[in-house]
Amino acid sequence: MSQPKLATALVVPFEQLRMTDVEVVGGKNASLGEMISQLSATGVRVPGGFATTAHAFRQFLSHGGLVDKINARLSALNTDDVRALAEAGAQIRQWVHEAPLPPALEDAVRTAYAALSADSPDATFAVRSSATAEDLPDASFAGQQETFLNVHGIDDVLAKMREVFASLYN
Repeated sequence: MSQPKLATALVVPFEQLRMTDVEVVGGKNASLGEMISQLSATGVRVPGGFATTAHAFRQFLSHGGLVDKINARLSALNTDDVRALAEAGAQIRQWVHEAPLPPALEDAVRTAYAALSADSPDATFAVRSSATAEDLPDASFAGQQETFLNVHGIDDVLAKMREVFASLYN
């Protein structure tokens, strides 16, 4: 069971994550946190980072009514029409790209990024999904969302974060 304080967190450093946090931050992020906690004493170095949470994603969708627009678009969708599916996905992805981040989420990401990059201002990072249901016991959806490598600077991190969010609607 996940730590209660994570239920409403927007951003969590990997060092604070464990495998019990999969439903909050997804399997990849929980695994990185677990590796950091278990391997640091053995001398194995695991790169640090931070995760945005499922709660943060829900806050993003709620901000400005995006979730209502998406739900309305999907409720009118003919799921047997492949062209309509593609058009709906493209429209929703565009809405996600254009949607502003809730100020608290943007501030949390900026703060976590500043702490992470303080000693290495020229460092580059990976921005990728770690969906909470990517790897289930009887199904896997890993690799369906976008992954970006060599991301440099907070503005690029924020832009790529939106692209990862939007890729849920591919």
